[in-house]
Amino acid sequence: MATLADVARRAGVSPATASRIISGSTKLVTDELRARVLRAVDELQYVPNAHAQLLARAQRTAVGVIVHDVSDPYFAEITRGLQQVATAHGRLVIICNSYRDPARELEYVELLRAQQVAAIVLAGSGYHDAVFTKALKGKLAAYTRTGGRVSVIGRHELPGDAVMPANEEGGYLAGRELFGTGHRKVGVIAGPRVLTTTTDRLAGLRRAARESGRTLPARRVAYAGFDRDGGAEATAELLSSSPDLTAIVALNDQMAVGALSTLRERGVAVPEQISLIGFDDMPIARDVTPALTTVRLPLAEMGARAMSMALEDGNGDESRIEPAEATLIRRASTQPLPS
Repeated sequence: MATLADVARRAGVSPATASRIISGSTKLVTDELRARVLRAVDELQYVPNAHAQLLARAQRTAVGVIVHDVSDPYFAEITRGLQQVATAHGRLVIICNSYRDPARELEYVELLRAQQVAAIVLAGSGYHDAVFTKALKGKLAAYTRTGGRVSVIGRHELPGDAVMPANEEGGYLAGRELFGTGHRKVGVIAGPRVLTTTTDRLAGLRRAARESGRTLPARRVAYAGFDRDGGAEATAELLSSSPDLTAIVALNDQMAVGALSTLRERGVAVPEQISLIGFDDMPIARDVTPALTTVRLPLAEMGARAMSMALEDGNGDESRIEPAEATLIRRASTQPLPS
């Protein structure tokens, strides 16, 4: 493979001159020199080193996105919004899946910093882990001191520009829908305990229970992975420990789909015997039978807003925080409890 030095020798110019002509530098050169260099490039089939060009440019062109798992529909929707804005700005997006491993997140921040990306967007729940949070803050601060920009989605423990989904309010809306229509014995399929999203959504449910004069005891909360299988297993656990449940809230739609599967296998009719509410309003929520009542978050919009903040100049040291509203979407999987 030809090198820049090969091109310079063939054209009879210095490597610096060849580099300026190939990169389109605004420094003036004669038409004759330009023609010689470009002819040498063509003859040698020279391909510039993209990584070297990136390092040489004052303008960084790539942006890094760290998500828990882009195959998760929640993060797929957020990433769609992120990519739309990045593409409109002519930016390459580097997507990193942490698979909810805090140590891997720290490694990705270091790798993206080494790649000199223009911005880093962290999307997804934070962790109840003070040591990790301190380490992450330190790495992000080191990155921003070199000119990088950071924005986050749903990370209220981190400073800086942020899009904050209304997780607590969404949990409240789901709880109010059930407790307000006569349900007293409500079970919850929660995500992992270590995630702040789980805590926030549970807090909203508990607030709704208190306002309705109800309780949400620990035995009616089953913690599981934020996926379909986790929802199926947690539903089996709830039915065993509290067979008199009249409603279940799953803290994301994937878990709600798993819950529907378990309820169907056990011959439990939804919503005639047990009402079911999900969270996020993924496309599948409309397609399952019965269609899923859920709490909608504007996921693609959240991603677009986070990327926009990452690529725009901020207001100095003042952080920008943009809320993302939660909305209850009623469908066929819930009904009032007969009096």
